[in-house]
Amino acid sequence: MKALNAVLMGGREVLPLIEGGKGIAISTGGSSGPWAAAGGIGTVSAVNADSYDELGAVIPQLYHARTRRERHEELIRYGVAGGVAQVERAHEIRAGLGSLNINILWEMGGAERVLKGVLEKTRGLVHGVTCGAGMPYRLAEIAAEYGVHYYPIISSARAFRALWKRAYRKFAEFLGAVVYEDPWRAGGHNGLSNSEDPETPEDPYPRVLALRQQMREFGLGHIPIIMAGGVWFLRDWEHWIDSEELGPIAFQFGTRPLLTRESEISDDWKQKLLTLKKGDVYLHRFSPTGFFSSAVRNDYLQELVQRSERQIPFSPDPVGEHQTLLNVSPRGKKMYVTEADRARAWKWIARGFTEAMQTPDHTLIFVTPEKRDEIRKDQADCMGCLSQCKFSNWADNQKNSTGRKVDPRSFCIQKTLQDVAHGGSVENNLVFAGHNAYKFALDPFYSNGFVPTVRQLIDRILTGD
Repeated sequence: MKALNAVLMGGREVLPLIEGGKGIAISTGGSSGPWAAAGGIGTVSAVNADSYDELGAVIPQLYHARTRRERHEELIRYGVAGGVAQVERAHEIRAGLGSLNINILWEMGGAERVLKGVLEKTRGLVHGVTCGAGMPYRLAEIAAEYGVHYYPIISSARAFRALWKRAYRKFAEFLGAVVYEDPWRAGGHNGLSNSEDPETPEDPYPRVLALRQQMREFGLGHIPIIMAGGVWFLRDWEHWIDSEELGPIAFQFGTRPLLTRESEISDDWKQKLLTLKKGDVYLHRFSPTGFFSSAVRNDYLQELVQRSERQIPFSPDPVGEHQTLLNVSPRGKKMYVTEADRARAWKWIARGFTEAMQTPDHTLIFVTPEKRDEIRKDQADCMGCLSQCKFSNWADNQKNSTGRKVDPRSFCIQKTLQDVAHGGSVENNLVFAGHNAYKFALDPFYSNGFVPTVRQLIDRILTGD
């Protein structure tokens, strides 16, 4: 295994090992500080991070306002307070070592306001901002305003080209690195394009090489590329290290830092990670963001799959094969379906899925009365945590609406991620993970349920194993 030498990123020499930022309230200062203290780049998630009261207890993010717009303001206040609290924790722990970034999602509600609010109150503590989940054109300008470096997360050379041409070229001196996040292997939300097959993963090497060639055209051959998604044993990536063709490379770890002593996820979650098998992480498209995302197959995800499977198209008028009237609307609205779909619908109804809910795609899904009530309550309780939400139809615009019907095939992502981050059920919540998470059960390092410290994990990674 080649030695892993320090690289220059964001104006600082650091180990080319980066902790991937994970919201909501997952990548805390308690885990990011030790990662930086070990010489790498620790990443605090500023996506609805936890803040604390005067006794040091986590302040629950409860919403009291009556309107969505007012709850959205509460969300932003929580976001800024939490981001600041976690940065301060991480800064104290890192003790001047390594580097500290914050991570935001460009498609989160109030992203710019939260980012500016955190950076304003943590001047001198944060060195960089990583940002993905969308096309963050304003990222470079905001980073430059606060004198920190920016680390855009992209999944193709084409995406970086668009960002560079439109905005980033004006702030070239603040570009710390470019994060290539593999859209088939990374955990959380993934940047698959409509032209890419979610069932056919591509080799990352040619895609990263294309990115490097594009960067060289822009005079950025010296800027590191951070490989994110699918990295486990560095020995598997040895041909990337010190490669003249690829240029300076660093590696990001998102899922592995979850299984450390400093990680603040629940013990149940940690035990779940130790038992995953290959294929237990599922690339799906139920997220209210509209993006693909990768999460652990569990009861929560299975219910979403089954909810969408109990789905039939309908027409408000008899058209084509849709000639059979289906009397399931409580308001007496006429719905015409095929004869075969009518038979399927009544089978679902006989099993207790008696409530037909319309989707924006002129289909009906069938759920229990309890699930219908839960869906409607979650939609009504929306606090605008996304810039565009297909589940609740919230949008960051003057009308605070996407203009589309709500989609009951999706879910409230804020609710479930807050719950699992604070000790909620690992089976009945969304649990993000990278597709290599099954290697916890196979890697001898974790034998007999061993959970390392962050320092022990980084030392292990440096061996190549």
